[in-house]
Amino acid sequence: MKLRLLVVALLALTAACAPSVEPSKEPAGDGLDKVTLTLNWYPYGEHAPFYYGKKKGIFAKHKIDLNIQAGQGSQKTVQVTGGGQTDFGWADTSALLGGVGQGMPVKSVGVFLQKTPSSVQFFADKNITKPADLKGKTIASTAGDALTKTFPIFLKANGMSESDVVIQNTDAAGKIAAVLASKTDALLGYATDQGPTIAEKAGKPVSSLKYADFGLSYFSNGLVAQDKTIADRKDLVRRMVAATTEAWTAASGDVPGAVEAMAGASEQLPSAKVLTDQFTATIALLHTDATKSMPPGVNDESDWKKTITVFADAGLIKTAEAPSKYWDASFAVKG
Repeated sequence: MKLRLLVVALLALTAACAPSVEPSKEPAGDGLDKVTLTLNWYPYGEHAPFYYGKKKGIFAKHKIDLNIQAGQGSQKTVQVTGGGQTDFGWADTSALLGGVGQGMPVKSVGVFLQKTPSSVQFFADKNITKPADLKGKTIASTAGDALTKTFPIFLKANGMSESDVVIQNTDAAGKIAAVLASKTDALLGYATDQGPTIAEKAGKPVSSLKYADFGLSYFSNGLVAQDKTIADRKDLVRRMVAATTEAWTAASGDVPGAVEAMAGASEQLPSAKVLTDQFTATIALLHTDATKSMPPGVNDESDWKKTITVFADAGLIKTAEAPSKYWDASFAVKG
């Protein structure tokens, strides 16, 4: 118990030291609630619906004055959300489950990317078309992240083992550099993120083996909130979820407009071409077979159970709890 309390205290301290805008509990001058959303990373194509929803007045329609912040990784986003330093976070489900397992007071209020974008990425001229083609290849990865932790499960699902490949550990930027410099044959990354960037930098096509296409899928990014926010500001949470669902629906039907809405979002913003490729690929991740007829952000409990099992098997969480430990389904938009 003492160790658990120490872990929680350290996590809270980490969150407190993280750069973040303190969420406002006061309404904006026009009667809207000021709401801060912290992303999982610097803005890229996946985030287009939030900028589109803000530009088109979707969040304002739901009485929300949205402030979008860049993040520093899903783990940090979960920490600052649990620490009350942002109203909502956009974070990977693996980071959410890990945070909850360590005592962070945070829950998902809806996963939007319900198929993982996790993939093995490589230049098309490598002639890799199936997992077996990876045998003997050198693959860049980042030790400890969800992509790397679940890669052995991906290999096993396709009749392979870790000894069939050579893993080269590096940071996120180093993975792209390694592939561009031909120091590795491939990298582990999100098909909705690194692939279009590498293709543009190299001027040649990039292909991928997506985990979800070869027997392994699980939840990716979604909306998270602090337990206290969920308990004390239910109406705000409901409006935020509804606005997010509406923004994703509208942006998916207007890809050029969604990309245009991101103009000026960040000094590191990718080109319009990369943003378009990233967001187009992201749209394909919005539903599983169980939710294909439902609005974005509506989850199925069986999909949660599958995701929890995958992360437990990968060692990302120590104990597989019931979905309700990690997810509050009461705010989902009705189909």
